[in-house]
Amino acid sequence: MMLRAVIRRAASNGSSPSLFGKSLQSSRVAASSPSLLSGSETGAYLHRGNHAHSFHNLALPGNSGISRSASLVSSTLQRWVRPFSAETGDTVEAVVPHMGESITDGTLATFLKKPGERVQADEAIAQIETDKVTIDIASPASGVIQEFLVNEGDTVEPGTKVAIISKSEDTASQVTPSQKIPETTDTKPSPPAEDKQKPKVESAPVAEKPKAPSSPPPPKQSAKEPQLPPKERERRVPMTRLRKRVATRLKDSQNTFALLTTFNEVDMTNLMKLRSQYKDAFYEKHGVKLGLMSGFIKAAVSALQHQPVVNAVIDGDDIIYRDYVDISIAVGTSKGLVVPVIRGADKMNFAEIEKTINSLAKKANEGTISIDEMAGGSFTVSNGGVYGSLISTPIINPPQSAILGMHSIVSRPMVVGGSVVPRPMMYVALTYDHRLIDGREAVYFLRRVKDVVEDPQRLLLDI
Repeated sequence: MMLRAVIRRAASNGSSPSLFGKSLQSSRVAASSPSLLSGSETGAYLHRGNHAHSFHNLALPGNSGISRSASLVSSTLQRWVRPFSAETGDTVEAVVPHMGESITDGTLATFLKKPGERVQADEAIAQIETDKVTIDIASPASGVIQEFLVNEGDTVEPGTKVAIISKSEDTASQVTPSQKIPETTDTKPSPPAEDKQKPKVESAPVAEKPKAPSSPPPPKQSAKEPQLPPKERERRVPMTRLRKRVATRLKDSQNTFALLTTFNEVDMTNLMKLRSQYKDAFYEKHGVKLGLMSGFIKAAVSALQHQPVVNAVIDGDDIIYRDYVDISIAVGTSKGLVVPVIRGADKMNFAEIEKTINSLAKKANEGTISIDEMAGGSFTVSNGGVYGSLISTPIINPPQSAILGMHSIVSRPMVVGGSVVPRPMMYVALTYDHRLIDGREAVYFLRRVKDVVEDPQRLLLDI
């Protein structure tokens, strides 16, 4: 209908319909040229609403408008085709993967490859440091890294393009110039336009020049923390995102919870005797060593079942009681502290707990642990004894309500049956939220841990 209206207007203006038909035919030929698009691609691009609408508007004035619209369509199609064919044909883009529901961004810590190096599909080319874990960016295909689109230290989000990878070196060299031509043509006209505006801009700063010296002081006054003057033999290193997150959570825990710690000591004689007696048979059957950590995990599970309030948490004006036991274990790595979770610890035996601990600790040290493996947890056990800690007051891991601290085993003189004998002793500490847990429940909890560790047979008899 619109074409008929155009023909009528052209006829009324005295223009030749045949000339209009020729120009329209030339526009159709240009739009359907095989060198630009073919088949379904032509239909996909010609039927885009905005571009089709602008074509008809340019065609209304007359023959000259039709010819201009034809050239506009052909040039627009050429610009569409080049990046489309380059991105899907010879090059691929490595993007930041999804990092977890609770993580919105991360810091690009380091590049594992350099531009020009060949990579294989699914090979890590860079690492992203988040608040909780380190995530690898993998190459989507085999090829040669053409260029990196971000720098080390930049903050990136899921979906951010990180690198362009060429599937072949020859095609990469051909694609690059075609992509850079529009950039050079666009940037060349811009300098004259900026030069023309310079006289207008220069007139304003002349009056503002005296105010320039007064502008630097405000940022220094608004700084929250004073900057220490530089000294010799010192080096300043930015905090990692993991360290920042740990610092924030620990400070929030200190500001939110009413922290209180109670202590007790445990005689490790029977548990160590049980371990030395069955460690070989345990390893032969289950393929994992029998450690002391599994004994304390089982003791903590028993204590949580006897004192459910320690496994609960405050949520606003309500108390959430958990009918499951997911115990977090604090693991210290070279990059910081991570707390993976042993899920369903109340349904595991010693062997299953030891296998889970070994698997989570290995992933934590290698930096391959996932967000899901650290999410949740209703109670935490921290073993500072592996580093030689004698006694300490652990801090609660939010949003939990308590944490059990284990310490080193030291042989000390103890009174047993009226005689002073050396015993392997360990101090244990329970830090709890006093808003929810009273001293009575905390002491009973720690006494239950002590009773089970000193007499593991209680677990068999459930007494």
